[in-house]
Amino acid sequence: MGDVGIVATRFYDWPGSLQLESGARLGPLTIAYETYGELNAAGDNAILVLHALTGSAHIAGRHSPDDRLPGWWDPLVGPGRALDTRRYFVVCANVLGSCYGTTGPASINPASGRPYGLDFPIITIRDMVRAQKILLDYLGVKHLVAAIGGSMGGMQVLEWGFLYPEMVSAIIPIAACGRTTPMQIAFHNVQREAIYADPDWQGGDYYGTPGPRRGLALARRIGTITYKSDPSWTMKFGRTVVDPEKYYHLEGQFEVESYLAYQGRKLVQRFDANAYLYLTKAVDLHDVSRGRGNYTEVWNNLPPCLGIGISSDFLFPPYQVKEIVRLIKAGGGRARYRELNSPYGHDAFLIEFKQLEAIIKPYLAELRPDLSG
Repeated sequence: MGDVGIVATRFYDWPGSLQLESGARLGPLTIAYETYGELNAAGDNAILVLHALTGSAHIAGRHSPDDRLPGWWDPLVGPGRALDTRRYFVVCANVLGSCYGTTGPASINPASGRPYGLDFPIITIRDMVRAQKILLDYLGVKHLVAAIGGSMGGMQVLEWGFLYPEMVSAIIPIAACGRTTPMQIAFHNVQREAIYADPDWQGGDYYGTPGPRRGLALARRIGTITYKSDPSWTMKFGRTVVDPEKYYHLEGQFEVESYLAYQGRKLVQRFDANAYLYLTKAVDLHDVSRGRGNYTEVWNNLPPCLGIGISSDFLFPPYQVKEIVRLIKAGGGRARYRELNSPYGHDAFLIEFKQLEAIIKPYLAELRPDLSG
């Protein structure tokens, strides 16, 4: 068992123009990505990892020896780990519309020479997947052992199964849904409104200024509430106050309040507000049945599926992953359900690495015993 060491984010500049679901065209594109392990001669030992809302392509290792933390799924990637880099070629691409190197609202619009801002077209989960397919073609990947990801990443996993079923041996959506619910959309709505209400947002044309820091921080604080569970909040903070002498003051804070403020400040330092708007909108638009037929009847012809839910997930409750598995089975496909037993809520797919390894590693070996050694 070992880590992948020092890694680098790479960039693919695609000169073409991508037809988006909205009818707009977007190009040329830059796609930021990281790879771990080696692609075999047949091009069929690849695993594609899809990241969540504010994630990046950096899933494992460190960019420099001074990095305080490794990539966001580091315990699962490396020699002997669930995504064993001695056997698999692991790829993660930053999604279209983000701000970690792939073309998004903060990128330069070739038509104006200025950042796109709100001139950036609306994108969808399917658009993200089509951009990823362009990257995999460039890398020489012919077939995927699996597409795997949590939350928004799980939505991309599903669209890989719908758009390119012949290219994927299995799909592994974690804490995701086949279509977003009114509650999920409602939470994103108030997060976007927090950004819109910040006068420093300036209608999206804030580049070159500090931007809507207060609005983005508030959006993140709202989002963070949905990523946890009641037991996890209680375990971590209880009713502890920061300064007992300010208990009877409006500015007095419980530790949970201080933590939310910290999470807001952290995101402001690393993420673009317009990207947050576009990506939450893409999640809201997610519906695998859009343009394909009745929601309960479109789940045939999908690759085998391992759906993983989280017992305490408030934002994407386990029933949504169970529904995916049930509908694939009803459509004549192969699917199974496993669950992370965790108090950490939606964030558990970024925490419960031992449970994830125990579920994912044998499943991958079952899919491709020739690669499992």
